[in-house]
Amino acid sequence: MSFKKSQILGLVAVLFMFNGLFGQDWQTDLEKAQKLAVEGHKNIVLVFQGSDWCAPCIKLDREIWSTEEFQHLAKDKFVMLKADFPRRQKNKLPSDQEEQNKELASRYNPKGYFPYVVVMEASGKVLGDAGYEKTTPKEYFQKLSSL
Repeated sequence: MSFKKSQILGLVAVLFMFNGLFGQDWQTDLEKAQKLAVEGHKNIVLVFQGSDWCAPCIKLDREIWSTEEFQHLAKDKFVMLKADFPRRQKNKLPSDQEEQNKELASRYNPKGYFPYVVVMEASGKVLGDAGYEKTTPKEYFQKLSSL
């Protein structure tokens, strides 16, 4: 392997490490999210999104979920659970994940709103919901916390 390729691979590895340290830790399985919520005495934030087609979903991710400020505020308060519904073939989810997301939608988002954010207890009891809002990460966190 050339020196340049090894440098690039090293940089990619470092970026993945930092992403793991600072990135939002999204769960995709309700049972695992519930277990983490019970263990950490946290509520669950369930996000229904269309990551490759829903403009407000993409904005919510960019303006709120992906910000360092929201991630810092949420890490001790919420378990983040994502139910994604991509449309592009290249972003297709494994069939078992698609099925799990459909089950979550039938239970928590029967009207099919996108983006749709549900705050719930670890037991699954819904505390409230939200959608996309043009606001700051701190204000959005406070809104979710107040539900």
